[in-house]
Amino acid sequence: MSSILTVDHLTKRFGYLTAVKDLSFSIEKGNVYGILGPNGSGKSTTLGIVLNVVNKTSGSFHWFDGHTSTHDALKKVGAIIERPNFYPYMTAVQNLKLVCKIKEVSPEKIDEKLELVGLLERKHSKFKTYSLGMKQRLAIASALLNDPEILILDEPTNGLDPQGIHQIREIIKKVAAQGTTILLASHLLDEVEKVCSHVIILRKGEKLYSGRVDGMLASYGYFELKAEKMESLKKFLKSDPKFGSITVENGLLTAYLNEEMDATELNTLLFAQGITLSHLVKRKESLEKQFLTLTKNQTH
Repeated sequence: MSSILTVDHLTKRFGYLTAVKDLSFSIEKGNVYGILGPNGSGKSTTLGIVLNVVNKTSGSFHWFDGHTSTHDALKKVGAIIERPNFYPYMTAVQNLKLVCKIKEVSPEKIDEKLELVGLLERKHSKFKTYSLGMKQRLAIASALLNDPEILILDEPTNGLDPQGIHQIREIIKKVAAQGTTILLASHLLDEVEKVCSHVIILRKGEKLYSGRVDGMLASYGYFELKAEKMESLKKFLKSDPKFGSITVENGLLTAYLNEEMDATELNTLLFAQGITLSHLVKRKESLEKQFLTLTKNQTH
């Protein structure tokens, strides 16, 4: 995989406050990355540093192969880190033509990008007549005018209603499907779970986890089980190192896995012990549960 962005031991202090602490991660081409963390965890500061709008205290970062200057590299980056800011009395097309002039790119892609974000029919409407969701979608169109290799979004769905949130997420998926790498900062677990393939979790500027969303905590999921011989079931599972914590609530036994196991394997294993199951469901632990476990276990 070719690397788009590499961040190495990055630290940023504002006076006594360390906003980003010894942070390292890399962004590979063709994936959708989420920087996830509560407000104040250092997400926006990190994006600000790599986009050259915030000065780092120490550490380093480089774009692409490391031989391109940040100034040149940023020509291949599309980013929205502020609230969308266009001229209110100009139409969408007029605003985007201006962006093309500033970015020194041809205006021929304007209609294509407006269609991608679902604004083609409103291209001659003034910006001030747009809803907040439409303004955000226009900002995405604007960031895509130079066909960037990576699109960077800071809290892209903040302040939007459910429909607006859904539209932005669908656009992100569409852009990713066309092969553009995406890096988005969010405090919403749900967002990262729905649109990202990889996640970097920050808390108080420190990295708690970095890797694939589905590999987070290397959670192998858990079984929900019921049997007539509940005590025998519980006793047997507790004796097997393949299982971690085991709880029984309202007649339902929940057994967390320490390693990979499918339902058929478990059923066969229990049947051999003379335990017949009346209920067997395998589930993956939700990102939310894992996120809470991660942040809870990291006390300062």
